[in-house]
Amino acid sequence: MTALTQVLALNAAVIGVTILTLWVVATVRRDVSIVDLFWGCGFVLVAWMSAAQSFPWSGRISLLAWLTTVWGLRLSWHLARRNHGRPEDARYAAMRAAHGTQFWWISLFSVFLLQGAILWFVSLPLQVAAVRDVPSRMTSVDALGAVVWSVGFMFESIGDWQLSRFQADPANAGRVLDRGLWRYTRHPNYFGDCCVWWGLYLIAASAGATWTVASPIVMTLLLLKVSGVALLERTIGGRRPDYMAYRARTNAFFPGPPKPD
Repeated sequence: MTALTQVLALNAAVIGVTILTLWVVATVRRDVSIVDLFWGCGFVLVAWMSAAQSFPWSGRISLLAWLTTVWGLRLSWHLARRNHGRPEDARYAAMRAAHGTQFWWISLFSVFLLQGAILWFVSLPLQVAAVRDVPSRMTSVDALGAVVWSVGFMFESIGDWQLSRFQADPANAGRVLDRGLWRYTRHPNYFGDCCVWWGLYLIAASAGATWTVASPIVMTLLLLKVSGVALLERTIGGRRPDYMAYRARTNAFFPGPPKPD
């Protein structure tokens, strides 16, 4: 077994065991939303598992692990605070209603194992870089990756903070946030998430993991077409009457100046 195969297999096994444990807990609690809290922490787990198998670490491996940790823990903490005291997420509640008594085992495949597989695939740059890491010295591509990651982290964290503050004010019920970063993109948090993973990919590519480009591409497609922008915008218009006007003047994903009304 090669070093890369060993890292990939061990990480897959750890993710699998963790996901199965979460599924059991979610089934007992009747709340599948717990899987979302694992999303960010799952990448942190993979980053450090991969780094541990490539000890001693280079500066690049440490950078990848720490950047992933900062991003992942912030995201999980944000979701934990947001979801505390709330019922099961509407997406999962709708699936539970649709599948009835069969949902407990259907959720294992359609939610938990699927999310675990996506996590493993998206984190391929982290896993491969930990094994390849050639050249070990930092390059300009590493610096570029760190810059892209920083831009993404700023957009995601500030965007989430601005939205949390806006939603905490009862006077904003039913209104649309169109200030701050939300003035330039309708989804600064998703745009930021995308940049974070392209930044991590660039650093990993500098270590010889160029071929893992499908991982940030998949993350981008998920954010744009599946669980991010597309999913949210299918329902938000009906909940916020002013959203259509906001949509007409504001870019969906990539930041840009607002269009004139």
